[in-house]
Amino acid sequence: MAQILVVDDELSIREFLEILLKREKHDVRLARDAVEAVARLKDEPVDLVLTDLRLPRGSGMDVLTWVVKNAPSTQVVMMTAFATTETAVGAMKAGAYDYLIKPFKPDELTVLIDRALERRRLQAENRALRASLDARTGQARLIGCSERMQEVFELIQKVAPTRTTILVTGESGTGKELVARAIHSRGPRAPEAFVAINCGAIPETLIESELFGHTKGSFTNALADRPGLFERADKGTVFLDEIGELPLAMQVKLLRVLQERKVRRVGGSIDIDVDVRVVAATNRQLEEEVSTGRFREDLFFRLNVIQIRLPALRERRADIPLLAENFVAKFADQQGSPVRRLSDTALAALYAHQWPGNVRELENVIERGVTLASGDVLDLAALPSGLRGSPSQAPASVPVYEDLPAEGLDLEAALEAYERQMLEKALQRTKGKKKKAAEVLRLSFRSFRYRLAKLGLSAAGDDDDEAG
Repeated sequence: MAQILVVDDELSIREFLEILLKREKHDVRLARDAVEAVARLKDEPVDLVLTDLRLPRGSGMDVLTWVVKNAPSTQVVMMTAFATTETAVGAMKAGAYDYLIKPFKPDELTVLIDRALERRRLQAENRALRASLDARTGQARLIGCSERMQEVFELIQKVAPTRTTILVTGESGTGKELVARAIHSRGPRAPEAFVAINCGAIPETLIESELFGHTKGSFTNALADRPGLFERADKGTVFLDEIGELPLAMQVKLLRVLQERKVRRVGGSIDIDVDVRVVAATNRQLEEEVSTGRFREDLFFRLNVIQIRLPALRERRADIPLLAENFVAKFADQQGSPVRRLSDTALAALYAHQWPGNVRELENVIERGVTLASGDVLDLAALPSGLRGSPSQAPASVPVYEDLPAEGLDLEAALEAYERQMLEKALQRTKGKKKKAAEVLRLSFRSFRYRLAKLGLSAAGDDDDEAG
């Protein structure tokens, strides 16, 4: 069974395709125009989109463009009664799997859909194989299909062959070290050492020795000469994680190393040439640290030649299914677990969560879920209670702003709170009858149920009318 979105402005076509595809055991979602289609895709990831080329409020090409940028594993099949060689070739070049000319035979459609889904399956297998190979070589991978992550990938490709110093910024848990390793592995220094150090995890009295080494007798317990990280990384890459934690005295010495490409061991009297590429990372706003005097401005400029900002997971929700799928495969393989996928309600809960711990938090949640899941599906019950949601967790009312507050606004949280409130009000008006509540909100019953699950309201209302 596959999840398929049908996009067509003609009701008769939508109903015909829904009946045909459900007969083939597929899960079918419907949209009347390009705007509604993109909205559905943002809420409900699908395996395949079957869209007419000519649509109100946009076109099939607009839907295709969104899919290619935000959900590239989703296959797209175009339908049109006005096909020309140019439109067909244009759709294929833009990323469509194939196209159908109306009117078409049902068998023709089902064969084409089977081929498109087979292509998607093979692509998923290739991704899993690449992940397996990466695991065997000990390399973790950056994963993402969202537009924000595609921009990060493109920037990595551009800077990797150079020796330019890079500053990676982003919240804790977003994968800053993975960016540094990707830059190293894709550049000419890949065969050489990649040496990482967390500047905030080493006592201030030891940080200089760790970075630059020391000579015998330079301090208590210095029983022999010892090279530092910069020497050990010669010809390779040094990754300075949490650079914002570096003491001011060490910032001066690091700046000298970056400028002169020489280090001097603690207690030593000679300079040692080093050829290293430096990638630094921080979850702090270094510009603010500079303005308060906690970080040297000259060092900031030296490090911030090119900045790569990693988005928080809540800013790249389109990547959640791909990341979750990857972690499920990883931990199922490690634990010998039969779990192969997440349920729709579990995935909806992952979408609804704000992820303060970002990708690292998601990874931990999936590891826990795989450990506790029964059977081959990771369901909502295997997730932490904080992710399952509860109507009582919702704000009692949604503030209405005439203008943006001075401190800014969490738009996603505000929209989520408003959506939750409207769903609850619709259920109250219809005395818990979900089908009638869906009609009040002009939603399909399937979409209404999905939104309830996404916001942790799946227990609200009676299910007596679901079969009707």
